[in-house]
Amino acid sequence: MKEYFANKVAVITGGASGIGLALCEELLALGAKAVVPADLNEEKLKTECVRLEAAYPGKVLGVRTDVTSRESVFALMKKAAEFGAGRVDLLFNNAGLGLGKAFDDTTDADWKFAFDVNFYGALYGIRAVLPIMRAQGGGHIANTASGIVFSPMPHQTLYSASKAALMALTSSLRGELWDEKIRLSTIIPGTVATPIWEKAGGAPAGAITPQESAQGILKGLAANERIIILTEDDKNGAKYHFLPEYGETVDEYFVKVARQRRSGNFKEI
Repeated sequence: MKEYFANKVAVITGGASGIGLALCEELLALGAKAVVPADLNEEKLKTECVRLEAAYPGKVLGVRTDVTSRESVFALMKKAAEFGAGRVDLLFNNAGLGLGKAFDDTTDADWKFAFDVNFYGALYGIRAVLPIMRAQGGGHIANTASGIVFSPMPHQTLYSASKAALMALTSSLRGELWDEKIRLSTIIPGTVATPIWEKAGGAPAGAITPQESAQGILKGLAANERIIILTEDDKNGAKYHFLPEYGETVDEYFVKVARQRRSGNFKEI
């Protein structure tokens, strides 16, 4: 695994916290040449970059980025390539939001925002990095989806639909870009104890750490896995949710989830 990431230039959106920050730390430990964390939270980004730069001098460049803005994402990639001596070997489209809400409470503006963050942010990243990767003869793009693509939860239609679209885009492009030596992988990172759970009162019991998630992600990337699934729960969802013979069992479970969430219980299912 170290051989795959040594001397690589990596861009990580959502890089100032959670899985994104853990990916930055792990990549630097594995000998990456340059790491470019990007985040909307400028203060947090600066704090973490100062810390990382102290440990890995000359290898870290933080770039404030709004992934909902095409111009911002393209500017990020330009700065990253300049910092990486013309290269961007790895792009982690990791920025995203959970967005839990009953469908009847959503607005068209909510839906636009969900797709702007969870889908178009990655789309802009792909468009911006492809000319760089083509010029250098290849690269690897990793898009963070969610286990929710296999188990679309009630009261999370925004998250379910936007992440499912991202996974479909990634899988389709994987075959399309294969002969150009540009790899694409979908990341299903597991239930991870990150800031995304703050509004829900904290991560569920059994959540893995960002470091555990990042290590599993990088192992899957080095093996060029199409879909990197880190937990048994998500593997089971991938196996069973859409099979017709399990339809009755799946309906029973998700109706139960919907009823509990309607009552305000989002943690005990």
